[in-house]
Amino acid sequence: MKNQNDELHTVLGANGAMGKALADELKKRKLHYKLVSRNSSPDNQTIEKADLTNKEETLQAIKESRYVYLCVGLPYSTKIWTEQWPIIMQNVIAACAVHNSKLIFFDNVYSYSQPLSIPFDEKMSQKPTTKKGELRKYIADVMLNAVAEKRIDGLIARSADFYGPNAKNSILYISILKKMLQGKKPQSLSNGNIAHTYAYLADNAKAILELSLRNDCYGEIWHLPVSNLTTLDQVVKIFNQVLKKEYKLQVMPKFMINILSRFIPMIKEVKEMQYQFDNEYKMSHQKFMTQFPDFEITPIEKGLTEMANYFKNAVRD
Repeated sequence: MKNQNDELHTVLGANGAMGKALADELKKRKLHYKLVSRNSSPDNQTIEKADLTNKEETLQAIKESRYVYLCVGLPYSTKIWTEQWPIIMQNVIAACAVHNSKLIFFDNVYSYSQPLSIPFDEKMSQKPTTKKGELRKYIADVMLNAVAEKRIDGLIARSADFYGPNAKNSILYISILKKMLQGKKPQSLSNGNIAHTYAYLADNAKAILELSLRNDCYGEIWHLPVSNLTTLDQVVKIFNQVLKKEYKLQVMPKFMINILSRFIPMIKEVKEMQYQFDNEYKMSHQKFMTQFPDFEITPIEKGLTEMANYFKNAVRD
């Protein structure tokens, strides 16, 4: 019987922010791991290339894995998600079944119905009213059905909007920090005084590993730990302190959002999920903390400071 430290952990989507955070945590714990991505990485030659929409490549990528972490981040496009996610999920499930691998799916909360309860937990109603939400519910259901039918062992780890070093696709980087580093005003599609919970990438990685190594956590959905409620105005304030700036959040008027969404694809894609920022958003992680009462969550001030310093230094380099 293999020692737990010798069992292979395979990260699918290793070039993404969550994949990198998970790789860092696996390395810290001295666990045996493999990194897989669709594209090669100039700063990490150890990443194995595989296209998860290709059944044979997926099968080969997962070979000999005991734990498989599906952390893929596709381009933020409903069309691409609809075309590729169902294929990826089916291929990964099939490969896990062949190799007797446990599947840990890093998911978001798009499948929950609006308006969101305050707070909302894993029992929140799933009747999505957005195309992205419908798609996320579909692929999660496909996986949960495979688990219920005992084709694979698996669990779903759901994250709030995440932030931290390497989080180039996070809303806090794209709309806020990146613009500040460019000498521009931070922007938002919603008011800056609406409270929101965020998830720190390193916390996500630690929590995912805690879940994956516990057999009694499989077959369920888990919300990953989140920060205290924070507003975008508070986020800007913390970034200002690190960058020694005095920016104020610039809120885009609704009529302008409606106009621009007709011509700018990304605004159109973001607008669909805007309800998550137009209303208070408080994700509950009580289930996780009951299971892991000693888990330490990174304070939002510390996490945002580390994020700002990381990208500030990256710009200098």
